[in-house]
Amino acid sequence: MRKVFAGPRLRRLRQEHSLKQSELARDLGISAGYLNQMEHNQRPLSVPVLLRITEAFGVDPSFFATSDTSRLIAELREALTDVPTGDQVSPDELDELASAMPSVARVLVDLHRRYRDVSGQAAALAEGRDGAESSVAPMAYEQVRDFFYERQNYVGELDERAEELATQQGVEPGRAHIVLARLLKERHGVRVESEAPGNEGARNRVFDSERRVLTLAAHLRPGQRAFQLATQLAFLEHGPLLDELAQGEELTTEQAVRLARIGLANYFAGAFILPYREFQSAAEAERHDIELLADRFGVGFETVCHRLSTLQRPRQRGVPFSFVRVDRAGNMSKRQSATGFHFSRSGGTCPLWNVYAAFSAPGVIQRQIAQMPDGRSYFWVARTVTRGYGGYRAARKTFAVGLGCELRHANRLVYSTGLDLADPGSATPIGLGCKVCERPACPQRAFPPAGRSLLVNENSSTVSPYPVADHADRVGLDPR
Repeated sequence: MRKVFAGPRLRRLRQEHSLKQSELARDLGISAGYLNQMEHNQRPLSVPVLLRITEAFGVDPSFFATSDTSRLIAELREALTDVPTGDQVSPDELDELASAMPSVARVLVDLHRRYRDVSGQAAALAEGRDGAESSVAPMAYEQVRDFFYERQNYVGELDERAEELATQQGVEPGRAHIVLARLLKERHGVRVESEAPGNEGARNRVFDSERRVLTLAAHLRPGQRAFQLATQLAFLEHGPLLDELAQGEELTTEQAVRLARIGLANYFAGAFILPYREFQSAAEAERHDIELLADRFGVGFETVCHRLSTLQRPRQRGVPFSFVRVDRAGNMSKRQSATGFHFSRSGGTCPLWNVYAAFSAPGVIQRQIAQMPDGRSYFWVARTVTRGYGGYRAARKTFAVGLGCELRHANRLVYSTGLDLADPGSATPIGLGCKVCERPACPQRAFPPAGRSLLVNENSSTVSPYPVADHADRVGLDPR
């Protein structure tokens, strides 16, 4: 059995119950000195003591499980790198801070976000731009992304209710839209109509609450119709729950709260169309073959990827995936993660990431073993998705969708077939973004690393456009 050092958690549990060390030690039948050593991670938490604690406080043993702090460490690294101080914090120090004092670490990350917001406002004021005052807080869409990110893209209350309803109604793949139209009529007196072809405009769903009519665009496929119908059903049946859930600290404006309610309703829709246990079982059976799952459940490639990134129900967890959607210009319109993979807020993204290579081969799945600077390796698959309706002249929109997991889960994916997952040489070194990336010799750099001195040497040149001084001094490089 792996030794468990959980001193900070044990100390926090004791303090929450207003107990002195001597009092808790007496209750657990151990010496105060032994308890003090455990609280300071000098001795591991033994099984007998763990059992006594779970019995005394009614906590689950998983309360003391070693948590994955990689996401928090990445956020700390970005925060401390983005603000040049002249001092370097070692990876071991970041690890210790995230593990021993996670609350303090999160405060630092939050302070960094506020610093960036204020810096943006100051820059806007200095340039005389209008609307500078509004730049203090992140945009509403960014707040909602953070809202789901902090919850690791899983909302149990909605997920379970959606699955229960789908099971009760005996929903069959590809026929959910029929069941949902009936439910809206029977339960809420809502009639579903389709817009005449060519008259849809830019809206997929319009609900007239006075006439009790829900109008859907004619171009929607069955899976898309089901999604819109289920979203409306969520608003009508679970409005109070949506209000309760959309109260996260990340949501600081009324607009952000409303967008969060829409996001939560969309979450319910996805969970209804792809019920948790049925979908997870199918995903494991098909080795997470996205296209097979899309055909089986009558939905699109992106919908399957998004649902795979939400399968984190306690005691029924699926593969912890990260999900991302980008456009050709590198704009990230969706990012959700159930893993330690961190999406940078200040350094952009890495051009060596295979999600961008997907645009060079539309419709073809790209595979990549990607290694982050902290040594963690991930397995990513990416493919383009194209949307649009109408004739030849109608506009289309194309995105690249990426789905990634830690490399240790890659053997559960059909896409890993034929790859040597154990070969270190098969990994592509990528980073969080050029400004915060720790790889000094990367030839693809777009910006110098923040807070690091560059070597300026007119007598030599290097492949890397921005060599760091403390690295380059050892190898005789220069920035040209």
